[in-house]
Amino acid sequence: MPILAPQPLYLARHAETVYNRHRRMQGNDAHTPLTRDGIAQAEAMGAALARHFSEGGEQIPQIWASPAGRTLQTAAIVAEHLDVPFFEIRPDPRLREIEVGRWTGRDYARIIEEEGEILDMEHKLFRMPIPGGEHYADIAERLSGWLADAGTAPALVISHGMTARVLRGLLAGGREFHGVPIAADLPQGTIVRIAEGAEQALHMGTGTSGPRAA
Repeated sequence: MPILAPQPLYLARHAETVYNRHRRMQGNDAHTPLTRDGIAQAEAMGAALARHFSEGGEQIPQIWASPAGRTLQTAAIVAEHLDVPFFEIRPDPRLREIEVGRWTGRDYARIIEEEGEILDMEHKLFRMPIPGGEHYADIAERLSGWLADAGTAPALVISHGMTARVLRGLLAGGREFHGVPIAADLPQGTIVRIAEGAEQALHMGTGTSGPRAA
């Protein structure tokens, strides 16, 4: 049975942050601002969306975002390109990034030094449930709740790498990992359009990819 979802759903991954640049685990506790490269990526995202909507004849949809500072900063820049007031953006905590528990804010190299290899590089995902954090079934559960509430009206979502991969997997299919369909990794700053179970890349970002961007 198809999952109820916005039609279409534009899904964007936030731009590069200072934590991404220095390979630190972000999670959701700290505000991690965009780098100058990240700001440029967000500008490119906004320009691509503005061009798409002006040329394609579609109305600009409701903008949703994770409440994390990096997603709201990205969303604010995108919204300016679309002439949408920042205060019309709808933050929703169910769109947040994977919770990383006791790894929050720490250097990736130090975590691996102390706890062993935490990454499954074949899938570009975390190998195990994160101590004090989430695993992929947890993300799928909260995203399913968001989808049920969002309905079928068109939507533009600014979210995160891991969360976006799970959402794309639920809606357009992906390789199963620990019982959850998860889509392939895409760089920061990428935008996809999902409609009727099919995904199309609208704009390919130039930022970081892989689990180290979480």
